Amino acid sequence: MFDEKSYGSKMDKAIDVFLKELSSLRTGRANAAMLDLVKVDVYGQQMPINQIGSITTPEPRMINIQVWDTNNVPLLDAAIKKSDLGLNPQIDGQLIRLPIPELNEERRTELKKLIKSIGEKCKVSIRNIRREANEDLKKLLKSKEISEDDEKSKEKIIQTITDNHVKSVDEKVSLKEKEIMTI
Repeated sequence: MFDEKSYGSKMDKAIDVFLKELSSLRTGRANAAMLDLVKVDVYGQQMPINQIGSITTPEPRMINIQVWDTNNVPLLDAAIKKSDLGLNPQIDGQLIRLPIPELNEERRTELKKLIKSIGEKCKVSIRNIRREANEDLKKLLKSKEISEDDEKSKEKIIQTITDNHVKSVDEKVSLKEKEIMTI
């Protein structure tokens, strides 16, 4: 049987991934989530920073990472420099300080484009889920499990769910753009 809620929850998952990507973008403020996408090559595997040390934000423009194993400090330093965050780590023993520089106009414009493209990717995956739902409806119609009227009404429901999710992505994109353009 056709369950439109399952497609809605798939769309919710697409939005969750989108929000995680958005939270990792560097705005003018220190935010531990910025480091979520940075992986460090330690103990023969890629690990997130929060499994190598504790992350704190003592000031609005500073992130501190207290590394638990001294041997991992240079690896963490290299991973942060290699990431596209544009941060310059300062090492003090097992403590790594990450000062968050002010965003210049050029970087803000770059970030706006990046936010738009992340939002667009999310909307594409939402539309792909809609297409998948519509294809499933057509199969059910072909195998005579549902009537044409049922198919049309379910298509409308799926379209409404899709529109709501796309609208939600657009709202989050414009909120993040405002946050970045706020000095």
